[in-house]
Amino acid sequence: MPVITAVKPQRNKKRLNIYLDGKFGFGIDLENFLRLGLKVEEELSEEDIEEIVKKAEFQKTLDKLLRFATLRPRSEKEINYWFKKQKVHESIIPKLFERIKHLDLVDDEAFSGWWIEQRLTFKPKGVRALRQELRQKGIAKEIVDKVLAKTKIDEVGMAKELMQKKAYKWQNLPKREARLKMSQFLARKGFAWEVIEKVVEKR
Repeated sequence: MPVITAVKPQRNKKRLNIYLDGKFGFGIDLENFLRLGLKVEEELSEEDIEEIVKKAEFQKTLDKLLRFATLRPRSEKEINYWFKKQKVHESIIPKLFERIKHLDLVDDEAFSGWWIEQRLTFKPKGVRALRQELRQKGIAKEIVDKVLAKTKIDEVGMAKELMQKKAYKWQNLPKREARLKMSQFLARKGFAWEVIEKVVEKR
């Protein structure tokens, strides 16, 4: 059976390289290394190595996932896409998902609230556009409706502000053409027609 001949730290102080019979065998996180009580001159069967590597891979992937999930609120669709992008083995996905779910790091409602706040602050859009974007992000209709219902959104105020910023585009156009262009602009931004009428008719 292979024998552990050396244990060397990686650049990441929380991980170690295990050498078997003088050659690199596998990497493992410090927590699992201590928990398993691995030591130099210990013999490991192929089954032992397979099980250790599986545990080490889970922890390594979990560490990456936690870094990703704690940057901001994440949706379930984003997490599943991350699994796919990182080529995470299907056998450990349910346990990984369960772990971050337990830590409240995946929450479609929290993600929706964050998304709307970001849009309203940096890229104002109407409710129709916000609803469409969230549905495209994989958020259930009931959650989208719930979050939008409790979010104070002044669509008329936003539309007026956007119009002021873009006023130079239409100031030299005939009145009828200018109104048409303004209406089309606001419609592309996801504003409802009743909002558009309130804003455009006053210009």
